[in-house]
Amino acid sequence: MTHARIRRPRDVQPASTRREFVLGASACAAALAVTATIGLPFASQRAFAFTPPAGGGLDAFTALSKQLTGRAALDATLASRIYDALSKADSAFVADVAALNTWLKTHGGVPSDTVTAALASEDARLSKTVGHIVRAWYLGLVGELPTVQVLAYEHALMFDPVNDVLTIPSYCRDVPYYWASKPTVA
Repeated sequence: MTHARIRRPRDVQPASTRREFVLGASACAAALAVTATIGLPFASQRAFAFTPPAGGGLDAFTALSKQLTGRAALDATLASRIYDALSKADSAFVADVAALNTWLKTHGGVPSDTVTAALASEDARLSKTVGHIVRAWYLGLVGELPTVQVLAYEHALMFDPVNDVLTIPSYCRDVPYYWASKPTVA
């Protein structure tokens, strides 16, 4: 009877461990590549400090809007229209843009999706300004009923997540929030 040599576990590197390592590393690399490609707000741009232009002009507003929306680029014409409308609607808007840029610069670790909540306890006015800016970019609306302005419809950011599967209407069917009113009885 011949005795076969018994291999101990320390002599053998299990194939499954190597396989799991390679698969895990590949999955991480793929996730990083996709994140960098589609430009998610938590991708590489978070690693760099937020350095907005000084003051509260259009360039400062655009830098603030990019930070709040997590976009690397925004439509310049739409940015100008939104900035003008928000400036006319609120006399303190230009100062608020400068104050928000300063706040974000000093609070660089605050993710853009939690800025409103973080500001709510510190400065309610600036928190509302953030809401107005984000609303203008995503819904294309500035102001409140009955004097609301529609600045963007098909170019509003709210359509971006579904633009590959939904046809965006190229017109607004009625006044803003028309679906919220009770229908008239005939």
